[in-house]
Amino acid sequence: MSNINETNIVKQQYKSSGNLNTRISIHEKYSTNKLGFGNWIFANYVIENGMKVLELGCGTGDMWINKKREIDKCDRLILSDFSEGMLETAKKNLSSYKDIEYQVIDIQNIPFEDETFDIVIANMMLYHVPDMELGISEVKRVLKDDGAFYCATFGEHGIMEYLSNLLSEYGITDSTNKNFTLQNGNSILRKAFADVRRENYEDSLVVTNISDIVDYIYSLSGMTSLSSVPRGKVEQILLKHTKNGALNIPKEYGMFICHK
Repeated sequence: MSNINETNIVKQQYKSSGNLNTRISIHEKYSTNKLGFGNWIFANYVIENGMKVLELGCGTGDMWINKKREIDKCDRLILSDFSEGMLETAKKNLSSYKDIEYQVIDIQNIPFEDETFDIVIANMMLYHVPDMELGISEVKRVLKDDGAFYCATFGEHGIMEYLSNLLSEYGITDSTNKNFTLQNGNSILRKAFADVRRENYEDSLVVTNISDIVDYIYSLSGMTSLSSVPRGKVEQILLKHTKNGALNIPKEYGMFICHK
């Protein structure tokens, strides 16, 4: 896929928070790990007093809700996204916190001086970056020598692989963007960072309302070929694979923690 096409897909998928909220809700309702992926990610952050923190691709900003203690520790906290629509949602979600800055930023051209931040965060977004090597080099540039880069992502053997196998009779294949996954992320990051550690999040979905998972499927850019398949057919196939009234779906998520 060309860089232009990928950029257009990202703009369409994330111009507002609708599709993202659909995907978030399925995890909130049906995940077996009740800690929650966002809470787990946040628990890995080491935020100390006086730190400068930049998040790239902050989305709805929901992970910072009820994190006043950590927000207050930051000398400067900048939440950024490629999408103005996402930032507007983040501002509303975090309206009670007055010291957060919001900026539209492209990771490939971060508008800050070298070694500005103690922490840079880029969760569930690196696979969308047209020139990932440039984006990661920009992160390294603005990160202090003793700083940390946190980047969560998905694995290649989770939800999409499972659903694509179930729907294969309709020619559906897993066309998920795999530019940056738990499988290849280490080798990509080690081109820029000397120390790269992978942490895994153990979880799965137990879905009791099939309509919800169908909504999830149709919100995914990687499932666009389903547009020609009637929704009812998709529901029938998924219902055939339920056990005791639930569809059990594997998840594969985790994060990398990087230092120079």
